[in-house]
Amino acid sequence: MSSKETKGQKLTRIRSFQITNELGLHARAAARIVELADQHRARLYLGKDGREVDGSSILSILTLSCPRGTQIEARIVGEDADRFMERLGELFENRFGERK
Repeated sequence: MSSKETKGQKLTRIRSFQITNELGLHARAAARIVELADQHRARLYLGKDGREVDGSSILSILTLSCPRGTQIEARIVGEDADRFMERLGELFENRFGERK
């Protein structure tokens, strides 16, 4: 995980994740991400292949089209970025609560 913080800028955390659940990053998984984003002050951006979207929008997340095995980058900007990234990592590691 990388970080960036300079005078006048907000704390930024960046980390890559691999989509490991069988159905990929589908609507239920995207909804779990958005629910988590709603619990934090920091802003979440998700990116794939040089394209970045707002991580607080289910539709925006779905436009990334991320099947199983896809690498996705999360960028979180704001005062609670560390805790947010920790919880986002747990969500990805637990395959969004899915068994497969």
